Amino acid sequence: MGQERLVVSGEFDTVDKLLAAAAAQAGERDAYVGADGRMTFAEWHLRSDGVADELRRRGVGRGDVVALVMPNSSDFAVVFAAVVKLGAVTTALNTRLGPRELEAIAQTCSPQLVVRDADVGAPLLAGESLSMLRSELEGIYARTVVDPPRGQCYPADPVVIMWTSGTTGDPKGPYLDHRNLRAVSEAAGAMSAPADRRLVPTPFPHAGYMARLWDQIYHLTTAVIGVVPWSVDSMLQQILEEQVTVIGAVPTQWEKLVQVPGIDDLDLSFVRVGLSATAPAKPDLVERVKHVLGCPLVVRYAMTESPSIAGTEPDDPPDTQFRTVGRPQLGMEVSVLGAEGEVGMVRVRGACVMRGYWNDPARTAKAFDSEGWLLTGDLGYLDGNGNLVLAGRSSDMYIRGGYNVYPAEVEGLLATHPKVANVSIVGTPAPTIGEIGVAFVVPVAGETPTLDELREFVRRNLADYKAPDALQLIPELPASAMHKVNRGALREMAKASVAPEPLPVRGPGIAGTGH
Repeated sequence: MGQERLVVSGEFDTVDKLLAAAAAQAGERDAYVGADGRMTFAEWHLRSDGVADELRRRGVGRGDVVALVMPNSSDFAVVFAAVVKLGAVTTALNTRLGPRELEAIAQTCSPQLVVRDADVGAPLLAGESLSMLRSELEGIYARTVVDPPRGQCYPADPVVIMWTSGTTGDPKGPYLDHRNLRAVSEAAGAMSAPADRRLVPTPFPHAGYMARLWDQIYHLTTAVIGVVPWSVDSMLQQILEEQVTVIGAVPTQWEKLVQVPGIDDLDLSFVRVGLSATAPAKPDLVERVKHVLGCPLVVRYAMTESPSIAGTEPDDPPDTQFRTVGRPQLGMEVSVLGAEGEVGMVRVRGACVMRGYWNDPARTAKAFDSEGWLLTGDLGYLDGNGNLVLAGRSSDMYIRGGYNVYPAEVEGLLATHPKVANVSIVGTPAPTIGEIGVAFVVPVAGETPTLDELREFVRRNLADYKAPDALQLIPELPASAMHKVNRGALREMAKASVAPEPLPVRGPGIAGTGH
């Protein structure tokens, strides 16, 4: 289609109308590219009509929940759109979740139907008796739909239920409606531009995909589905072959990408922007990516309950990209409970915030304060430029000898140590002093950092009580089903380790914030 159609023109208030317009205006443009081939926007629309008709035959109607147990694929996207067209609600289950988590989800949302890939091997949901296999879709695509579902959706209809990782209890299901999805698109900022080609590395059940359905359709974005399992060679090949303009990757993946032999000689001028996912990139990595790939790296702060909150800008300096998560996105407000410049609870408010937790009014009420602010559970403060600096989750904080220690602050510093590739710190109980910090460090290849040198590195920059008391070198940090650092697993590892006697604290030192 070239550049004659850059975004979908017209006014739309629901996803189904937007997809129909995209198919009519730019139907020949690729919507998905992956291991299962290519699918245009016209094919996406037509195929989802057929699947919606089949789902309707199987009893799915307005307000019903349909659960997807499928890998990243164009088929996933088709069923997602089909459910939307019926005014029903899609939820997708990460196949890495365990039986207990899946049972809790099934009891909360009671899906009317489950669409699953027989090869995935995930346990059946509790009460699952009515399922449709992914293998049936090919036959459904070949049918002609005489009466496709139309006009079944309203702006306030729930569209998607997503699930928190459940590392602190049973999974909770934030849900978004059409208005939320539109707001997420409007708040995308530098991460979305007309006719982008976006490499999608995260599992589709993640908010990074499901909450951006409107954004993808409106901007006529081609989703390039990342190769599984990941390798830097396959990633680079996709970037080159598909002329990817937006890349999302974790810092270790960016490190490997810029170190590929001969990458300096490749023409990557089509890459527009990169996202440092799950953790900010070190300032020197930001500079190297800009030098090697010619694109800026940005950071986004979001959560399942609000898929857009804050972010850095492409022209922010490397230190801002590393130290902060930027300023509020369009339509969003951020405030911190506490004195100016001090660490406090981060609150957010705006059009991207969830409507609530599915079938859980008690948790929904607890998530918001009396002024309508969503209580994120994150701790942080706003710097002099209005950038949000995160200090970690409130549940991550530990108290060492009466002083509050926020692991994220110490992790951010240790991540700049030349021998540290990745780091996470957790508190664990200790006699007399209450809790101590255990640092789990993934060392740079060929290096063996010691506890003494890391403690000294911290003491030169922060209060000495913030320095970790114990060190464990590990090949990689454990990850949860949603690809976040699994701090629960680290806490268990810390408890099982032989904790040393706590080292003496000389006093608050400099830059202390404990109280």
